[in-house]
Parts: sequence; C-alpha cells; structure tokens
Amino acid sequence: QPRIKERLTRIDVWERRHERVAKWSRGMKQKLALARAILHRPPLVFLDEPTAGLDVVAAAALREDLAALAADEGVTVFLTTHNMAEAEKLCAQVAVIRQGKLLAVGHPDKLRAGTGTPQVDITGSGFEDGVVSQLNSRPEVVSTRVGDGHLTIQLTPEADVSTLVALLVNAGARIEEVHRGKASLEDVFLTMMAEGDDETSDDETSDDEASGEESDGDE
Repeated sequence: QPRIKERLTRIDVWERRHERVAKWSRGMKQKLALARAILHRPPLVFLDEPTAGLDVVAAAALREDLAALAADEGVTVFLTTHNMAEAEKLCAQVAVIRQGKLLAVGHPDKLRAGTGTPQVDITGSGFEDGVVSQLNSRPEVVSTRVGDGHLTIQLTPEADVSTLVALLVNAGARIEEVHRGKASLEDVFLTMMAEGDDETSDDETSDDEASGEESDGDE
C-alpha cells in the first residue's frame, strides 16, 4: 500500500485513485501503465514506444518520469522508439536495427562520431531545388536535407562553410542563422538507412548480372 501511494502520488493521480481509468486521457493512462510496471521494483523494464500518440506536454512528462526512474531507482529501461530526439535525450546506449539486422550500437556520441561527417545547419528561406542542386554539385558537400525552413548540409572535414553560405546568398537564399556542429542521431540514422539502401541496390544488381550470365549460358 505505501508503494502504491508513492507511485500514484508521483504521477499526480493519488486524489483520483477512485475514478474510472477509462475516462482518463491517453497520457495519463500511459503514466499509470508505467507506474504499474514498476510497482514491484523490477531491475529491468521493457517499453515499446511509450510516448507514441501522446501530445507534446504528456510526452515530455513521461520522458521526465523515465529519466527519473533510471536516475533515482537505478532501473534499466529498455525502450523501442522511432523518435530519434527522444533516444538521444534519454538513452546511454542506442542500437539501430533495420529489418531484424543490428546496424550499430553504442553511446549517441559514439554513433555520431562514426559517421565521420561534420554538418552545418542553416535557418532561412529560398532553399529551392536549383539552389540545393548547386550545393550538391560541390565536392565538399556530402549530402543535403531541406525541411521547415532549415537546410542541413553534411560536409567533408575540410569544407569551408563561408564559401557555401556565399553560394546560397548569391543564388537568392535568405540566411537567418548558421550553426556548424556534429550530426544529430537522426542524421546518423538516415545515413545508415541510405547506406543500407545502397547495399541492397548493389546486391540486386549483382543478382541481375548473375541471372543475365546464366541466361546467356543457357542460350
């Protein structure tokens, strides 16, 4: 009973303990499910996308509960998530899995370092297809990504950012802010996915070539 009161007080529902849970919001149900999962003080908890479908406030509150759970009670939390920012904020070890294959595992900083590509994030507007094409033609540009008023450029180590910014301005882009830093975990994930697609494409090409040789032989 003391443990029940402790956990329900922690998620701020002790005064509502006699209510029907069916009437609660999804966020409150998720927090209650977590409280039930750790009621018996387990050393390890498995969670499958615990913040999926929650609003921003509820998701942030649940992430705080998970971080506190690990810090205060020493629980190891093993979670699956498609939210890279969430994994980067919460996890000490991250594993990237695709189609049942483990692509990488390690601390987020280790995974970021493994990409070997610095990047620059540019905030502004006017990042049209023609402008981006000019960037992609530059030898120091590894890749680019545009979205929500942001242009992210993956660079070679020796790249001169000022030259690229000048290129954008001369092409008509409007620059508000430029920030050079390391790749995010999302960038690492996307890079690994792209590399996986390239490997699949190479395998398919090899299979096609092998099939072609067999056909020629049969003829």
